[in-house]
Amino acid sequence: MLQSGLKRAGRGMLDFLYPPLCIACRSIVSEPGSLCPGCWQQVEFLDGPCCACCGLPFELDPGAGTRCAACTANPPAFDSARAVMRYDDKSREPILALKHADRLDLVPGFARWLARAGRPLLDETDVIVPVPLHRRRLLSRRYNQSAELARSLGRISGKSVDQGLLKRIKPTPSQGEMPSVKARMRNVRGAFRVPPAAKTALENRTVLLIDDVLTTGATVEACARALKRAGAKKVQVLALARVVRPGSVII
Repeated sequence: MLQSGLKRAGRGMLDFLYPPLCIACRSIVSEPGSLCPGCWQQVEFLDGPCCACCGLPFELDPGAGTRCAACTANPPAFDSARAVMRYDDKSREPILALKHADRLDLVPGFARWLARAGRPLLDETDVIVPVPLHRRRLLSRRYNQSAELARSLGRISGKSVDQGLLKRIKPTPSQGEMPSVKARMRNVRGAFRVPPAAKTALENRTVLLIDDVLTTGATVEACARALKRAGAKKVQVLALARVVRPGSVII
């Protein structure tokens, strides 16, 4: 009781000295890592009906278990994927701030969103694994935003996090530099590997793969293939945001 009161008092003092700010517009909010009411209304959270596999949003609910045309024609290596929100002009700025501007203060709030959006996936999860960076990029960036999200999500959910289960072995160019989906797929082909010593830890386990943004799905597809080749029973994907291109939403 006393410890809880001290924590509340400490939090109150910090909020007085450094008021928590909206992660989008930087106006004062009640809780760190949150959005103000105005920005909240502008973010498109993906909590409606969606493809049972890749999480592509549906305008209308076609019923549980329905897959989009792409997943029906070419089932991905991962078993399911979900994202918190649509990647657009409103969500882009805070996500890029986490990725490139050392805004690690955004991690706890983002992890809470991941925990809410990914609750059904977390229920099945044995281990959380972040999409890894190649050591060269990690050295230049100093941290892996997906690993930071995974660690925070692990603390919230009580699930174990293991960054050693998947390695990026090829220093590929940024996926953002690739001109097409096929180019993105070629770019990450063979880029990921499970170290031999880690294969035992993957055997017959369900992995939750954490990424910041799903664009074409090429990166998580390559990761899922590597994890399943090493013995993972299931690979599910949870991301902060996903690109939803005009015309791709199923009506």
